[in-house]
Amino acid sequence: MHWSLAHSAAVGALFVWTGFVRSGLGFGGAALGLPLLLFLDPHPLAWLPIIGFHLLFFSALTLRSRLSNVDWAYLGASTRFIIPAALVGVVGLVHLPIAWLDRFIYGVSLFYGALWFLNWTIGSRRAWADKLLLLAGGYVAGTSLTGAPLMVAVFMRNVAKERLRDTLFVLWFVLVALKMATLSALGVDLHMKTAVLLLPVAAVGHWLGLKVHHRIARDERQFRRLIGAGLLVVSLLGLLA
Repeated sequence: MHWSLAHSAAVGALFVWTGFVRSGLGFGGAALGLPLLLFLDPHPLAWLPIIGFHLLFFSALTLRSRLSNVDWAYLGASTRFIIPAALVGVVGLVHLPIAWLDRFIYGVSLFYGALWFLNWTIGSRRAWADKLLLLAGGYVAGTSLTGAPLMVAVFMRNVAKERLRDTLFVLWFVLVALKMATLSALGVDLHMKTAVLLLPVAAVGHWLGLKVHHRIARDERQFRRLIGAGLLVVSLLGLLA
């Protein structure tokens, strides 16, 4: 990729942001970063492999000493629904028109923005509803890596709070590894050189997110409300562009 200085600075700032959200919340780096990155380049495949590489790298660092804190039983049960749906989503990412994909991503982001701004939560109290959310989250994750909030809603009800973040990190690692392998098998450029060059920038955001993770967790509702307002504006601009 050949970028001007201003373009490079904007990309760097947004990858600091994605790293911050990913480690600060434990999810949402793509959901809150991709809609902004699409203003710089409207092709999702220009950004998703880079975001995916960073997620693999930082998830591995975070989990290297915390695998014993993962709820492996529920992770195994849930991925039976998530992984097939995610693979269908990856195929759609490669073959669907760019304009359709962009509108899909902005539409999903608009939905999340409205939920967070209004302090509404996605949830279910029945097994069949959990399965539908996992299937939907898997498909959205396969298409755009933005399916986390749908799956988190189910995991929050079924995984102990102290094990939730580490369990989700393993889930993201598995999903992204499968996505990257599938894209590579389909001959998609993974932009590895750009991903490596942006790694130090994303590391700054990751470090900042780790520093404030507990503070965000204490006041997550207000944090999400602010983020939701910004996501509403960005998504509406993207849909109207």
